[in-house]
Amino acid sequence: MAGTSTRDRILEVSLGLFNREGIAAVSTHRIAAEVEISPGNLHYHFNTKQQIVEWLFRRFEARVAPCLEAAAGVAAIDDVWLTLHMTFEAIDAYRFVYRDVAFLLHEYPALEGAAQALVTANLIASRELCARLAAAGVLKASIEEVEMLALQMVFTTTCWFSFARLTPRSGRTDPAGPGFAAYYTLTLLSPYVVGEARDYLNYLRGKYLR
Repeated sequence: MAGTSTRDRILEVSLGLFNREGIAAVSTHRIAAEVEISPGNLHYHFNTKQQIVEWLFRRFEARVAPCLEAAAGVAAIDDVWLTLHMTFEAIDAYRFVYRDVAFLLHEYPALEGAAQALVTANLIASRELCARLAAAGVLKASIEEVEMLALQMVFTTTCWFSFARLTPRSGRTDPAGPGFAAYYTLTLLSPYVVGEARDYLNYLRGKYLR
């Protein structure tokens, strides 16, 4: 981390620890030891662990925002997969957020509004994505089906990595990989995909399920 500020080093180390061990298991003293600074030096930059969590949550929001913007503008099935892949990469990089969300909101209720706003933005983007695909003739889906698909996609993106921890690997497939997660989220659309777009789904099936 040469050339990185102490503040950024604290955030990077905290992110790695939270992702591996969970928020509850990591103390500020542990973070200071991993960064190789004194607890006093850490508290100079962040008074509490809550401040570290809040900064990381803001970074997560910033990482996810371009994915949601891209999702709202797609009109082809291959663009959907790419957008989902980017989204799952962002979620994986900050996997502690959704994995530990119950603890996070209980311990840091000030983040509840921001967390709800993020999920709402995801739902709006997913709804727009499905509606645009339907308008483009890629999906044959009613307004009610579009709403259902959007809800299912948001549920999958927020819960996938928690589910993947309980899923054993089989062969070359990594259930926790962003590509695999993106493929399975995309299959939610499969019953409604029509025309040439089905060929792309078949291509992805061969890539991830062989």
